[in-house]
Amino acid sequence: MQHAIGLIELNSIAKGFEVTDILLKTASSQLVEAHSVCPGKFIVLITGTTADIESSMKSGIELAAESLVDKVVINNIDPQLVPAIRGASDVERLDALGIIETFSAASSIIAADAAVKAADVKLIDVRLANALGGKAYLTLTGQIGAVRSSVAAGCNALKGEGILIRRVVIPQPHKDLRRSVL
Repeated sequence: MQHAIGLIELNSIAKGFEVTDILLKTASSQLVEAHSVCPGKFIVLITGTTADIESSMKSGIELAAESLVDKVVINNIDPQLVPAIRGASDVERLDALGIIETFSAASSIIAADAAVKAADVKLIDVRLANALGGKAYLTLTGQIGAVRSSVAAGCNALKGEGILIRRVVIPQPHKDLRRSVL
């Protein structure tokens, strides 16, 4: 059973709640997040089997209509992705630090999934537009070569989208920075 993730971003908070309801009623999907984000938008993120996510997303996108800002479906997600989005990653040690900053929640999810599949790294966090002016970012850690490869793969997954803001790799983060990241 492959697990998938689906995200819908809307320009209406009220419509966001309505779309969340239809996403959950259409198929057997589980809610990861559903809340308002800056600047006055709403995101809903669900996970489940590929068939359930595709069915739910079809209904949600139709209902969203003109309120739809962005959407993404990723099949066969890396197991690190949902815990990182929920802020529940199990990362105790910070080696090299990789950061990818994007203009949208959807692009950050795409980059995070591609990044962790590309090299032996640990996803620390995926922040989705909340108190970020609509932007999003992800952090990951591992050996310097793996982090560089991972960050490059995450950015390459966004080619042609115009949604990458910046990428940074810090080989040996200062101990005070480590406390802020973990």
